[in-house]
Amino acid sequence: MNFPATSLPELLSFLDAQAEPRIVVDADYRVVAANRAYTREFGQGQSIAGRHCYEVSHHFSVPCDQAGESCPLRMSQESGQGQRVLHLHHTPRGEEHVDVETTPIRDRDGQIAYFVETLRVVKQASSGPAAEGLVGRSPAFNRMLALALRVAPADASVLLLGETGTGKELVAQLLHEAGHRADGPFVPVDCSGLTETLFESELFGYEKGAFTGAAHRKVGLVEAASGGTLFLDEVGDIPLPLQVKLLRLLETGTYRRVGGVETLRSDFRLVCATHRDIGAMVEQETFRRDLYHRIGVFPIHVPALAERGEDIVLLANSLLRRVAGERHLRFTAAAETVLQSRHYGGNIRELRNLIERASILADGDEIAPAHLDAEMPTAVSAPAAAPADAFVVAAPLALDELERRYLAWVLARFNGDRKSLAASLKVGMRTLYRKLKSAG
Repeated sequence: MNFPATSLPELLSFLDAQAEPRIVVDADYRVVAANRAYTREFGQGQSIAGRHCYEVSHHFSVPCDQAGESCPLRMSQESGQGQRVLHLHHTPRGEEHVDVETTPIRDRDGQIAYFVETLRVVKQASSGPAAEGLVGRSPAFNRMLALALRVAPADASVLLLGETGTGKELVAQLLHEAGHRADGPFVPVDCSGLTETLFESELFGYEKGAFTGAAHRKVGLVEAASGGTLFLDEVGDIPLPLQVKLLRLLETGTYRRVGGVETLRSDFRLVCATHRDIGAMVEQETFRRDLYHRIGVFPIHVPALAERGEDIVLLANSLLRRVAGERHLRFTAAAETVLQSRHYGGNIRELRNLIERASILADGDEIAPAHLDAEMPTAVSAPAAAPADAFVVAAPLALDELERRYLAWVLARFNGDRKSLAASLKVGMRTLYRKLKSAG
């Protein structure tokens, strides 16, 4: 962007009319001016002109790039182009994730005279304990968040990759809320429990009389997602025959209800997630290559808790707010040390289960290490000679009674996580729920 050297007042007048917070910074990192939107959101009514941008935003005494941070201004100086980074900034509300975009401003000779920084607070994530939404401040979390914010305004298909329990659905919700379809519906679909018949009827709906029991027309989830986001969770669990049907929908944007002849169209943004190695599945020909390329336009790795060590206590305090209800519970310093030192194979889901159990065991206002050491009892006691984790029966049983006891035992071993249990038993969620219900 070029402007005559004498037109700085006109530039500032232009920025004042913009709705987003913006500041003008010179090559020495010194703030020349801030627009009204910045003063309202960040300045608390005070002028920051003459101060260094790194002092204001980070409370640093040196520029960001000298303090281990990526500096968009320095990057713009070196490239001559606009740059965009995600930072943690000090604001009147505390430390917040801020999306910073730097644009160089050139004079009439083509030389960079100033930089305009646009600052957007990320409302969908918190760097401190929060009762809902995404929480984190580690480098791995921030890298994931930066990618999500990049792609959120686009309509590109996003594939969220990561272990079970890492919070992929929350990332999918962020993509929806930060995009231009935020006013539309967010429709999640758990693909792991869908048989071929259920897949078609759930996704595409059906007409009255399409099959026995179809007493009325049903709107499918694809139709319900029109104008919004369709989130296909555990897309890697879709069997090959059903992948063809999904590919046809994604390539044409059209479908027919089960039992219908009318071709319908749905306009939605697609977000998929899986804990499986989709690339390996493609090579093994258990996942269609064409479907993989269709859903994986923009892959994002959602980090496991092992990659986010410095977020564990922060997440623990956030989860404690969510499970404690009206109780004012807190962790002792020793309990936080225990939480930090543990390995969480089940990631955030396992951490939440641990904290929920601890909150039940704690009688006072503090959660101590002893409350975090409790193990879940098994539902069936094994003879002393048997391994501690064995399932043992003393005498022959009727098959339905054997199944009932086994389900009770294995459900306890999975800490009530029915989704993981269904995957381990290699049955769909509906089948598992039906068996648990009949088992009483």
